[in-house]
Amino acid sequence: MPDTLTPACAATRDWVEGFVVAHNVCPFARRELVGETIRFVEVAASEWEPALEALIEECRRLDATPAIETTLLVLRPGLEDFDDYLDFLAVAEALLVEQGYEGTYQLASFHPDYCFDGAEQDDPANFTNRSPWPMLHLLREAGLEHALAHYPDPEAIPERNIERMGQLGSERLSAELAALRGQVPDRD
Repeated sequence: MPDTLTPACAATRDWVEGFVVAHNVCPFARRELVGETIRFVEVAASEWEPALEALIEECRRLDATPAIETTLLVLRPGLEDFDDYLDFLAVAEALLVEQGYEGTYQLASFHPDYCFDGAEQDDPANFTNRSPWPMLHLLREAGLEHALAHYPDPEAIPERNIERMGQLGSERLSAELAALRGQVPDRD
C-alpha cells in the first residue's frame, strides 16, 4: 500500500519479504507483497482498549477498501510478554465475533517468543509464527479460502514449514529476527 511506513512497519515488510517469502513460510505472501495489497500499521498496545479499537478500525478499513487484502498490526510497545500477548489475542478474537466479523476476518498470531503449546522454546518450528514484534495478521477469510482452493495440497504447508525451519535451525532463525529488530529503536 502506498502509506508511509514507520520504521517498525518497514522492518516488518522486510521480514515478510526476507523471511516469510524467502523461506516460503506462506506460499501466498509473495503475490500480496508484489501486488502491494498488504497494509502495515503500527499500534501501541500498552493500553488494550485503544489497540482493540485500532483492530476494529482495520476491519472497517478492509470493509471499505477491497484493494487491501490483509493487514499486519505491529503491536509495539505493550505486549512483549508472550503470555500477555496470548491474553490480548483471546480478547481480540472474541471482539471480532462480538463485532460481527466472524467468518469475514480471522487473526493469525505472531510474536518474537512464539512457542506452540507443548513445544520446547528453542524448537525451530516455533519460527513459523515468530516475528520481529508482537503482531496480529488480519486476513480476509474469502481471500484465504480462494487461495487455499487453488493451491495443491494446502494441508502439507505446516509440515513443510516445520521441516524447513528445522533445516535452518534456531540459531540462524534467531539471528535473522534479531537483525530485523535491530534496525528499529525501541518505542516508549
